Amino acid sequence: MRYPGVSVAPAPALTLGDRFARELPEMAVPWRADEAPDPRLLVLNEPLAAELGLDVDWLRGPDGVRFLVGNDVPGGAHPVAQAYAGHQFGFYNPRLGDGRALLLGEIAGRDLHLKGSGPTPFSRGGDGLAAVGPMLREYVVSEAMHALGIPTTRSLAVVGTGRRVRREALLPGAVLARVASSHLRVGSFQYARATGDADLLRRLADVAIARHHPAAAGAQRPYLALFESVVAAQASLVARWMLVGFIHGVMNTDNMTISGETIDYGPCAFLEAFDPATVYSSIDEAGRYAYGNQPVVAEWDLARFAEALLPLIDDDQDTAIALAVESLGTFRSRYSDAWLAGMRDKLGLPEESDCTALVDDLLGLMQADHVDHTSLYRALGAAARGDADPARNLFLDLAGFDAWLARWRALGPDVERMNRVNPVYVPRNHLVEEALEAATDGDLTPLGALLDAVTRPFEERPGLSRYASPAPADFAATYRTFCGT
Repeated sequence: MRYPGVSVAPAPALTLGDRFARELPEMAVPWRADEAPDPRLLVLNEPLAAELGLDVDWLRGPDGVRFLVGNDVPGGAHPVAQAYAGHQFGFYNPRLGDGRALLLGEIAGRDLHLKGSGPTPFSRGGDGLAAVGPMLREYVVSEAMHALGIPTTRSLAVVGTGRRVRREALLPGAVLARVASSHLRVGSFQYARATGDADLLRRLADVAIARHHPAAAGAQRPYLALFESVVAAQASLVARWMLVGFIHGVMNTDNMTISGETIDYGPCAFLEAFDPATVYSSIDEAGRYAYGNQPVVAEWDLARFAEALLPLIDDDQDTAIALAVESLGTFRSRYSDAWLAGMRDKLGLPEESDCTALVDDLLGLMQADHVDHTSLYRALGAAARGDADPARNLFLDLAGFDAWLARWRALGPDVERMNRVNPVYVPRNHLVEEALEAATDGDLTPLGALLDAVTRPFEERPGLSRYASPAPADFAATYRTFCGT
Protein backbone atom coordinates (compact mmCIF):
# COMPACT_ATOMS: atom_id res chain seq x y z
CA MET A 1 0.00 0.00 0.00
CA ARG A 2 1.12 3.55 -0.70
CA TYR A 3 0.36 6.33 1.76
CA PRO A 4 1.03 9.65 0.09
CA GLY A 5 1.68 12.88 1.91
CA VAL A 6 1.79 11.68 5.51
CA SER A 7 4.63 13.35 7.41
CA VAL A 8 6.42 11.61 10.24
CA ALA A 9 6.06 12.95 13.79
CA PRO A 10 9.05 13.07 16.12
CA ALA A 11 7.59 10.55 18.56
CA PRO A 12 9.80 7.47 18.17
CA ALA A 13 8.24 5.66 21.15
CA LEU A 14 4.76 5.80 19.58
CA THR A 15 3.76 2.89 17.35
CA LEU A 16 0.43 2.40 15.60
CA GLY A 17 -0.54 -1.06 14.44
CA ASP A 18 -2.06 -1.63 11.03
CA ARG A 19 -3.93 -4.89 11.59
CA PHE A 20 -7.07 -3.86 9.73
CA ALA A 21 -5.11 -2.60 6.73
CA ARG A 22 -3.01 -5.78 6.57
CA GLU A 23 -5.72 -8.36 7.19
CA LEU A 24 -8.54 -6.76 5.18
CA PRO A 25 -6.87 -4.69 2.45
CA GLU A 26 -9.96 -5.00 0.23
CA MET A 27 -11.81 -2.89 2.80
CA ALA A 28 -9.06 -0.34 3.45
CA VAL A 29 -8.23 2.61 1.21
CA PRO A 30 -4.85 4.21 2.04
CA TRP A 31 -5.53 7.85 2.77
CA ARG A 32 -4.36 10.86 4.72
CA ALA A 33 -6.02 13.57 6.70
CA ASP A 34 -6.42 17.05 5.25
CA GLU A 35 -3.87 19.54 6.50
CA ALA A 36 -5.30 21.55 9.40
CA PRO A 37 -4.21 25.16 8.88
CA ASP A 38 -4.08 26.11 12.57
CA PRO A 39 -4.72 23.11 14.87
CA ARG A 40 -5.51 23.98 18.48
CA LEU A 41 -6.36 21.54 21.23
CA LEU A 42 -9.83 22.16 22.66
CA VAL A 43 -10.19 19.24 25.07
CA LEU A 44 -7.99 16.25 25.93
CA ASN A 45 -9.04 13.14 27.83
CA GLU A 46 -5.95 12.77 29.99
CA PRO A 47 -7.02 9.59 31.84
CA LEU A 48 -7.73 7.85 28.53
CA ALA A 49 -4.46 9.08 27.05
CA ALA A 50 -2.58 7.60 30.01
CA GLU A 51 -4.52 4.35 29.64
CA LEU A 52 -3.33 4.14 26.04
CA GLY A 53 0.26 4.79 27.08
CA LEU A 54 0.36 8.21 25.41
CA ASP A 55 2.43 11.08 26.78
CA VAL A 56 -0.06 13.76 27.87
CA ASP A 57 2.48 16.58 27.76
CA TRP A 58 3.49 15.59 24.23
CA LEU A 59 -0.15 15.44 23.13
CA ARG A 60 -0.66 18.97 24.40
CA GLY A 61 2.36 20.21 22.47
CA PRO A 62 2.41 21.18 18.77
CA ASP A 63 3.62 17.76 17.55
CA GLY A 64 1.01 15.94 19.60
CA VAL A 65 -1.77 18.20 18.37
CA ARG A 66 -0.73 17.60 14.76
CA PHE A 67 -0.80 13.88 15.51
CA LEU A 68 -4.36 14.18 16.86
CA VAL A 69 -5.56 15.65 13.55
CA GLY A 70 -3.65 13.07 11.51
CA ASN A 71 -1.14 15.50 10.00
CA ASP A 72 1.88 13.94 11.71
CA VAL A 73 1.83 10.19 12.31
CA PRO A 74 4.50 7.77 13.49
CA GLY A 75 6.74 6.08 10.98
CA GLY A 76 5.24 2.78 9.81
CA ALA A 77 1.66 3.93 10.38
CA HIS A 78 -0.79 3.14 7.61
CA PRO A 79 -3.90 5.36 7.90
CA VAL A 80 -6.90 4.07 5.97
CA ALA A 81 -10.49 4.93 5.21
CA GLN A 82 -12.62 1.88 5.90
CA ALA A 83 -15.21 0.49 3.50
CA TYR A 84 -18.63 -0.62 4.68
CA ALA A 85 -22.22 -0.71 3.46
CA GLY A 86 -25.43 -0.22 5.40
CA HIS A 87 -29.15 0.21 5.65
CA GLN A 88 -29.91 3.85 6.38
CA PHE A 89 -33.47 4.40 7.60
CA GLY A 90 -34.28 1.00 6.11
CA PHE A 91 -32.79 1.67 2.66
CA TYR A 92 -29.71 -0.23 1.57
CA ASN A 93 -26.62 1.61 0.37
CA PRO A 94 -23.90 -0.76 -0.89
CA ARG A 95 -21.06 1.75 -0.52
CA LEU A 96 -20.89 4.01 2.49
CA GLY A 97 -17.51 3.87 4.21
CA ASP A 98 -15.51 6.48 6.09
CA GLY A 99 -16.66 9.58 4.25
CA ARG A 100 -15.08 11.99 6.71
CA ALA A 101 -13.09 9.68 8.92
CA LEU A 102 -9.77 7.90 9.07
CA LEU A 103 -8.43 4.92 10.96
CA LEU A 104 -4.94 5.98 12.03
CA GLY A 105 -4.19 2.51 13.38
CA GLU A 106 -4.33 0.41 16.52
CA ILE A 107 -2.84 1.34 19.88
CA ALA A 108 -2.97 -0.70 23.09
CA GLY A 109 -5.27 -3.16 21.32
CA ARG A 110 -7.79 -0.50 20.28
CA ASP A 111 -8.53 1.57 17.19
CA LEU A 112 -7.49 5.21 17.05
CA HIS A 113 -9.86 6.89 14.64
CA LEU A 114 -10.49 10.44 13.44
CA LYS A 115 -13.75 12.16 12.52
CA GLY A 116 -13.84 15.35 10.46
CA SER A 117 -10.36 14.83 9.02
CA GLY A 118 -11.35 15.60 5.42
CA PRO A 119 -12.92 13.96 2.37
CA THR A 120 -12.07 10.41 1.35
CA PRO A 121 -13.08 8.32 -1.69
CA PHE A 122 -16.25 7.46 0.29
CA SER A 123 -17.36 11.06 0.82
CA ARG A 124 -20.16 10.98 -1.76
CA GLY A 125 -19.87 14.68 -2.50
CA GLY A 126 -19.52 15.84 1.11
CA ASP A 127 -16.67 18.00 2.34
CA GLY A 128 -15.48 15.39 4.84
CA LEU A 129 -15.14 18.01 7.54
CA ALA A 130 -16.81 18.55 10.90
CA ALA A 131 -17.72 21.52 13.08
CA VAL A 132 -16.69 22.11 16.68
CA GLY A 133 -20.20 21.58 18.10
CA PRO A 134 -20.94 18.05 16.85
CA MET A 135 -17.45 16.83 17.72
CA LEU A 136 -17.74 18.16 21.25
CA ARG A 137 -21.21 16.61 21.51
CA GLU A 138 -19.68 13.19 20.83
CA TYR A 139 -16.94 13.89 23.36
CA VAL A 140 -19.40 14.85 26.11
CA VAL A 141 -21.98 12.14 25.50
CA SER A 142 -19.56 9.28 24.91
CA GLU A 143 -17.63 10.09 28.08
CA ALA A 144 -20.90 10.37 30.00
CA MET A 145 -21.94 6.96 28.67
CA HIS A 146 -18.61 5.50 29.76
CA ALA A 147 -19.11 6.94 33.25
CA LEU A 148 -22.58 5.39 33.33
CA GLY A 149 -21.01 1.98 32.67
CA ILE A 150 -22.40 1.62 29.15
CA PRO A 151 -20.11 0.09 26.49
CA THR A 152 -19.04 2.86 24.14
CA THR A 153 -16.38 4.28 21.93
CA ARG A 154 -14.29 6.78 23.88
CA SER A 155 -13.29 10.31 23.01
CA LEU A 156 -9.58 11.10 23.30
CA ALA A 157 -9.51 14.69 22.07
CA VAL A 158 -11.18 17.40 20.05
CA VAL A 159 -8.88 19.70 18.09
CA GLY A 160 -9.98 22.88 16.35
CA THR A 161 -8.56 22.96 12.83
CA GLY A 162 -8.49 26.69 12.18
CA ARG A 163 -10.68 26.05 9.15
CA ARG A 164 -14.26 27.28 8.73
CA VAL A 165 -16.81 24.74 7.52
CA ARG A 166 -20.04 25.65 5.81
CA ARG A 167 -23.25 24.21 7.23
CA GLU A 168 -26.30 26.38 7.90
CA ALA A 169 -23.63 29.02 8.51
CA LEU A 170 -19.84 29.19 8.55
CA LEU A 171 -18.70 27.35 11.66
CA PRO A 172 -15.31 26.64 13.22
CA GLY A 173 -14.00 23.25 12.15
CA ALA A 174 -12.73 20.45 14.38
CA VAL A 175 -11.46 16.87 14.38
CA LEU A 176 -12.46 14.30 16.97
CA ALA A 177 -9.96 11.59 17.90
CA ARG A 178 -11.79 8.59 19.29
CA VAL A 179 -10.91 5.13 20.52
CA ALA A 180 -12.87 1.91 20.03
CA SER A 181 -12.40 -1.81 20.48
CA SER A 182 -12.75 -1.77 16.70
CA HIS A 183 -14.83 -0.13 14.01
CA LEU A 184 -16.23 -3.40 12.65
CA ARG A 185 -19.94 -2.96 12.05
CA VAL A 186 -22.88 -4.87 10.68
CA GLY A 187 -22.31 -2.70 7.61
CA SER A 188 -18.77 -4.09 7.29
CA PHE A 189 -20.24 -7.57 6.83
CA GLN A 190 -22.89 -6.29 4.44
CA TYR A 191 -20.11 -4.79 2.31
CA ALA A 192 -18.04 -7.99 2.32
CA ARG A 193 -21.09 -10.12 1.46
CA ALA A 194 -22.04 -7.79 -1.39
CA THR A 195 -18.62 -8.22 -3.03
CA GLY A 196 -19.34 -11.91 -3.56
CA ASP A 197 -15.85 -12.69 -2.22
CA ALA A 198 -16.39 -15.64 0.13
CA ASP A 199 -12.79 -15.52 1.31
CA LEU A 200 -13.08 -11.84 2.29
CA LEU A 201 -16.27 -12.52 4.24
CA ARG A 202 -14.61 -15.40 6.08
CA ARG A 203 -11.48 -13.39 6.87
CA LEU A 204 -13.62 -10.53 8.17
CA ALA A 205 -15.54 -12.91 10.42
CA ASP A 206 -12.29 -14.44 11.66
CA VAL A 207 -10.95 -10.98 12.54
CA ALA A 208 -14.19 -10.21 14.43
CA ILE A 209 -13.99 -13.49 16.34
CA ALA A 210 -10.34 -13.03 17.27
CA ARG A 211 -10.81 -9.42 18.29
CA HIS A 212 -14.15 -9.50 20.08
CA HIS A 213 -15.63 -12.95 20.60
CA PRO A 214 -12.74 -15.45 20.87
CA ALA A 215 -14.89 -18.12 22.51
CA ALA A 216 -16.73 -18.52 19.20
CA ALA A 217 -13.60 -19.94 17.59
CA GLY A 218 -13.98 -23.19 19.53
CA ALA A 219 -17.67 -23.65 18.77
CA GLN A 220 -18.97 -26.37 16.48
CA ARG A 221 -20.30 -23.63 14.22
CA PRO A 222 -17.97 -20.68 14.90
CA TYR A 223 -19.74 -18.19 12.62
CA LEU A 224 -23.13 -18.97 14.10
CA ALA A 225 -21.51 -18.56 17.52
CA LEU A 226 -20.18 -15.17 16.37
CA PHE A 227 -23.69 -14.14 15.42
CA GLU A 228 -25.09 -15.32 18.76
CA SER A 229 -22.39 -13.38 20.63
CA VAL A 230 -23.25 -10.18 18.80
CA VAL A 231 -26.97 -10.74 19.45
CA ALA A 232 -26.22 -11.07 23.16
CA ALA A 233 -23.95 -8.02 23.21
CA GLN A 234 -26.45 -5.82 21.42
CA ALA A 235 -29.39 -6.98 23.53
CA SER A 236 -27.46 -6.00 26.66
CA LEU A 237 -26.32 -2.70 25.14
CA VAL A 238 -29.75 -1.50 24.03
CA ALA A 239 -31.26 -2.50 27.37
CA ARG A 240 -28.69 -0.25 29.06
CA TRP A 241 -29.58 2.59 26.70
CA MET A 242 -33.23 2.24 27.60
CA LEU A 243 -32.53 2.15 31.32
CA VAL A 244 -30.77 5.53 31.31
CA GLY A 245 -33.08 7.11 28.71
CA PHE A 246 -30.49 7.37 25.93
CA ILE A 247 -31.78 7.87 22.38
CA HIS A 248 -29.19 7.10 19.72
CA GLY A 249 -31.09 8.77 16.90
CA VAL A 250 -29.57 6.96 13.89
CA MET A 251 -29.57 3.19 14.42
CA ASN A 252 -28.55 2.37 10.86
CA THR A 253 -26.73 -0.93 10.31
CA ASP A 254 -23.46 0.95 9.76
CA ASN A 255 -23.87 2.27 13.33
CA MET A 256 -24.18 -1.17 14.97
CA THR A 257 -20.84 -2.51 16.16
CA ILE A 258 -19.77 -6.13 16.32
CA SER A 259 -18.12 -5.41 19.67
CA GLY A 260 -21.36 -4.23 21.30
CA GLU A 261 -20.11 -0.68 21.85
CA THR A 262 -22.18 2.45 21.26
CA ILE A 263 -20.83 4.29 18.23
CA ASP A 264 -21.49 7.50 16.25
CA TYR A 265 -23.12 10.09 18.47
CA GLY A 266 -24.89 12.21 15.88
CA PRO A 267 -28.41 13.44 16.74
CA CYS A 268 -28.33 11.63 20.08
CA ALA A 269 -30.09 12.91 23.19
CA PHE A 270 -31.34 11.88 26.61
CA LEU A 271 -35.01 11.35 27.34
CA GLU A 272 -36.70 14.07 29.33
CA ALA A 273 -40.42 13.49 29.97
CA PHE A 274 -40.95 9.73 29.73
CA ASP A 275 -42.64 8.82 26.45
CA PRO A 276 -41.66 5.84 24.26
CA ALA A 277 -42.56 7.86 21.14
CA THR A 278 -39.92 10.51 21.85
CA VAL A 279 -37.83 11.53 18.82
CA TYR A 280 -35.32 14.35 18.89
CA SER A 281 -33.52 13.81 15.59
CA SER A 282 -34.42 16.33 12.89
CA ILE A 283 -33.97 13.71 10.15
CA ASP A 284 -36.14 11.00 11.74
CA GLU A 285 -39.42 12.38 10.48
CA ALA A 286 -41.25 9.04 10.67
CA GLY A 287 -40.00 8.19 14.16
CA ARG A 288 -38.21 5.02 13.05
CA TYR A 289 -35.57 5.47 15.74
CA ALA A 290 -37.81 6.73 18.54
CA TYR A 291 -36.81 5.85 22.09
CA GLY A 292 -39.30 2.99 22.39
CA ASN A 293 -38.41 1.55 18.99
CA GLN A 294 -34.74 0.99 19.75
CA PRO A 295 -35.01 -2.70 20.75
CA VAL A 296 -37.10 -3.48 17.66
CA VAL A 297 -34.65 -1.68 15.38
CA ALA A 298 -31.70 -3.48 16.96
CA GLU A 299 -33.37 -6.81 16.20
CA TRP A 300 -33.98 -5.67 12.60
CA ASP A 301 -30.34 -4.66 12.21
CA LEU A 302 -29.22 -8.02 13.57
CA ALA A 303 -31.38 -9.75 10.96
CA ARG A 304 -29.35 -7.92 8.31
CA PHE A 305 -26.18 -9.18 10.01
CA ALA A 306 -27.54 -12.72 9.85
CA GLU A 307 -28.22 -12.33 6.12
CA ALA A 308 -24.61 -11.31 5.53
CA LEU A 309 -23.29 -14.30 7.48
CA LEU A 310 -25.47 -16.97 5.87
CA PRO A 311 -22.77 -18.42 3.55
CA LEU A 312 -20.53 -18.96 6.58
CA ILE A 313 -23.18 -20.46 8.83
CA ASP A 314 -23.88 -23.43 6.56
CA ASP A 315 -23.31 -24.41 2.94
CA ASP A 316 -27.01 -25.17 2.58
CA GLN A 317 -28.89 -21.88 2.54
CA ASP A 318 -32.11 -23.30 4.01
CA THR A 319 -30.18 -24.78 6.91
CA ALA A 320 -28.27 -21.54 7.40
CA ILE A 321 -31.50 -19.53 7.45
CA ALA A 322 -33.13 -21.86 9.98
CA LEU A 323 -30.12 -21.68 12.30
CA ALA A 324 -29.88 -17.90 12.00
CA VAL A 325 -33.61 -17.41 12.65
CA GLU A 326 -33.41 -19.60 15.74
CA SER A 327 -30.44 -17.62 17.08
CA LEU A 328 -32.02 -14.27 16.28
CA GLY A 329 -35.09 -15.45 18.17
CA THR A 330 -33.13 -15.23 21.40
CA PHE A 331 -32.76 -11.46 21.11
CA ARG A 332 -36.12 -10.59 22.64
CA SER A 333 -35.71 -12.76 25.70
CA ARG A 334 -32.11 -11.59 26.17
CA TYR A 335 -33.18 -7.97 25.90
CA SER A 336 -36.20 -8.42 28.20
CA ASP A 337 -34.13 -10.22 30.82
CA ALA A 338 -31.42 -7.53 30.74
CA TRP A 339 -33.93 -4.69 30.86
CA LEU A 340 -36.00 -6.20 33.68
CA ALA A 341 -32.86 -6.95 35.71
CA GLY A 342 -31.86 -3.33 35.21
CA MET A 343 -35.27 -2.11 36.34
CA ARG A 344 -34.99 -4.21 39.49
CA ASP A 345 -31.71 -2.46 40.19
CA LYS A 346 -33.21 0.96 39.49
CA LEU A 347 -36.06 0.23 41.91
CA GLY A 348 -33.84 -1.57 44.45
CA LEU A 349 -35.87 -4.78 44.30
CA PRO A 350 -34.73 -8.37 44.98
CA GLU A 351 -33.06 -9.95 41.98
CA GLU A 352 -35.62 -12.72 41.52
CA SER A 353 -38.72 -10.69 42.33
CA ASP A 354 -41.61 -10.69 39.88
CA CYS A 355 -41.95 -6.94 39.41
CA THR A 356 -43.29 -6.76 35.86
CA ALA A 357 -46.67 -5.36 36.85
CA LEU A 358 -45.10 -2.86 39.26
CA VAL A 359 -42.73 -1.61 36.55
CA ASP A 360 -45.47 -1.40 33.92
CA ASP A 361 -47.70 0.58 36.25
CA LEU A 362 -44.91 3.03 37.08
CA LEU A 363 -44.10 3.62 33.41
CA GLY A 364 -47.77 4.20 32.70
CA LEU A 365 -47.97 6.84 35.44
CA MET A 366 -44.77 8.47 34.21
CA GLN A 367 -45.99 8.67 30.63
CA ALA A 368 -49.42 10.01 31.57
CA ASP A 369 -47.94 12.78 33.72
CA HIS A 370 -44.88 13.57 31.55
CA VAL A 371 -42.49 12.77 34.40
CA ASP A 372 -38.81 13.45 33.91
CA HIS A 373 -37.08 10.08 33.47
CA THR A 374 -33.79 10.81 35.22
CA SER A 375 -35.20 12.84 38.10
CA LEU A 376 -37.76 10.27 39.19
CA TYR A 377 -35.44 7.38 39.93
CA ARG A 378 -33.15 9.45 42.14
CA ALA A 379 -36.19 10.91 43.89
CA LEU A 380 -37.43 7.40 44.61
CA GLY A 381 -34.30 6.84 46.65
CA ALA A 382 -35.40 9.63 48.96
CA ALA A 383 -38.94 8.23 48.99
CA ALA A 384 -37.67 4.85 50.18
CA ARG A 385 -36.09 6.63 53.13
CA GLY A 386 -39.33 8.38 54.02
CA ASP A 387 -39.23 11.66 52.08
CA ALA A 388 -41.74 11.12 49.29
CA ASP A 389 -42.21 14.79 48.36
CA PRO A 390 -39.44 15.02 45.69
CA ALA A 391 -41.03 12.10 43.83
CA ARG A 392 -44.67 13.07 44.49
CA ASN A 393 -44.03 16.57 43.18
CA LEU A 394 -43.27 15.11 39.76
CA PHE A 395 -46.79 13.67 39.36
CA LEU A 396 -50.23 15.07 38.74
CA ASP A 397 -52.04 11.84 39.62
CA LEU A 398 -51.07 11.85 43.29
CA ALA A 399 -53.54 9.15 44.27
CA GLY A 400 -52.23 6.86 41.56
CA PHE A 401 -48.62 7.46 42.51
CA ASP A 402 -49.29 7.07 46.23
CA ALA A 403 -50.91 3.70 45.61
CA TRP A 404 -47.94 2.61 43.54
CA LEU A 405 -45.52 3.93 46.17
CA ALA A 406 -47.15 1.87 48.92
CA ARG A 407 -46.83 -1.33 46.85
CA TRP A 408 -43.18 -0.57 46.11
CA ARG A 409 -42.21 0.35 49.67
CA ALA A 410 -43.77 -2.91 50.89
CA LEU A 411 -41.04 -4.77 48.99
CA GLY A 412 -38.27 -3.12 51.02
CA PRO A 413 -36.26 -1.38 48.26
CA ASP A 414 -32.49 -1.17 48.69
CA VAL A 415 -31.62 2.54 48.40
CA GLU A 416 -27.85 2.05 48.17
CA ARG A 417 -28.32 -0.31 45.24
CA MET A 418 -30.62 2.21 43.56
CA ASN A 419 -28.15 5.06 43.93
CA ARG A 420 -25.39 2.99 42.36
CA VAL A 421 -27.32 2.76 39.07
CA ASN A 422 -29.59 5.82 38.97
CA PRO A 423 -27.56 8.87 37.88
CA VAL A 424 -27.97 12.30 39.34
CA TYR A 425 -26.38 13.85 36.26
CA VAL A 426 -26.78 12.96 32.60
CA PRO A 427 -26.00 15.25 29.64
CA ARG A 428 -29.20 17.26 29.89
CA ASN A 429 -30.05 18.39 26.39
CA HIS A 430 -30.36 22.09 27.21
CA LEU A 431 -27.02 22.06 29.01
CA VAL A 432 -25.32 20.26 26.13
CA GLU A 433 -26.62 22.88 23.71
CA GLU A 434 -25.55 25.69 26.04
CA ALA A 435 -22.02 24.25 26.28
CA LEU A 436 -21.71 23.66 22.53
CA GLU A 437 -22.95 27.14 21.66
CA ALA A 438 -20.44 28.69 24.04
CA ALA A 439 -17.61 26.50 22.73
CA THR A 440 -18.44 27.45 19.15
CA ASP A 441 -17.99 31.07 20.25
CA GLY A 442 -14.68 30.19 21.89
CA ASP A 443 -15.73 29.79 25.53
CA LEU A 444 -14.98 26.28 26.86
CA THR A 445 -15.93 27.01 30.48
CA PRO A 446 -19.51 25.61 30.29
CA LEU A 447 -18.16 22.51 28.54
CA GLY A 448 -15.70 21.85 31.34
CA ALA A 449 -18.36 22.26 34.01
CA LEU A 450 -20.73 19.91 32.18
CA LEU A 451 -18.02 17.29 31.76
CA ASP A 452 -17.21 17.49 35.45
CA ALA A 453 -20.83 16.72 36.30
CA VAL A 454 -21.57 13.92 33.84
CA THR A 455 -18.31 12.02 34.26
CA ARG A 456 -19.16 11.48 37.95
CA PRO A 457 -22.85 10.81 37.40
CA PHE A 458 -23.85 8.96 40.58
CA GLU A 459 -22.23 11.27 43.12
CA GLU A 460 -24.52 14.09 44.19
CA ARG A 461 -22.40 17.16 44.83
CA PRO A 462 -23.13 20.65 46.18
CA GLY A 463 -23.33 23.49 43.69
CA LEU A 464 -24.41 21.27 40.78
CA SER A 465 -28.19 21.41 41.15
CA ARG A 466 -28.69 22.92 37.69
CA TYR A 467 -27.05 19.84 36.16
CA ALA A 468 -29.65 17.64 37.84
CA SER A 469 -32.66 19.75 36.83
CA PRO A 470 -34.91 19.06 33.82
CA ALA A 471 -34.97 21.42 30.89
CA PRO A 472 -37.44 24.30 30.88
CA ALA A 473 -40.77 23.18 29.44
CA ASP A 474 -40.52 25.45 26.41
CA PHE A 475 -37.10 24.01 25.53
CA ALA A 476 -38.13 20.36 25.86
CA ALA A 477 -41.25 20.84 23.75
CA THR A 478 -39.37 22.05 20.69
CA TYR A 479 -35.93 20.45 21.02
CA ARG A 480 -34.38 18.90 17.91
CA THR A 481 -30.93 17.45 17.34
CA PHE A 482 -28.95 17.34 14.13
CA CYS A 483 -26.40 14.94 12.67
CA GLY A 484 -23.78 17.64 12.27
CA THR A 485 -22.37 16.19 9.06
